[in-house]
Amino acid sequence: MKPLIRPLRAEDAPALAQIEREIFSMPWSEHAFLELLERSYHLYLAAEWEGMLVGCAGLTVLDNEGDIEKVMVREDFRRRGIAGSMLRELIAAGESLGITEFTLEVRAGNAPAIRLYEKFGFVSEGIRPGFYEKPAEDAVIMWRRQ
Repeated sequence: MKPLIRPLRAEDAPALAQIEREIFSMPWSEHAFLELLERSYHLYLAAEWEGMLVGCAGLTVLDNEGDIEKVMVREDFRRRGIAGSMLRELIAAGESLGITEFTLEVRAGNAPAIRLYEKFGFVSEGIRPGFYEKPAEDAVIMWRRQ
């Protein structure tokens, strides 16, 4: 079984806000997701599994760069290839817009996410000390350049 990856829609906001509350200490609100849809420089995808919304991934388009801001999957749907499917589609969509370089920050202690990003050609290019709160943790700055 594969997830359905599709553009984010306004009706996804309540479910995504709920997923945020379940997995993040500083979750985005429903309103934050709705605002993404109003801005042409954001590209966000949603993931469905058997009709259930289970995650999202998105980026901000900055000329030829894409800043990946979010890749999230409900905890009970992880390890099914959903994050990788979203990331693959997000990068392809970004490249179709002319993006040649992608960047992101990831918690230094999030080894599974770091391994996933490395599979997609991202490499660590630095550390942002104390970037994350609740709990405090450094961020690894990763880039995928062509």
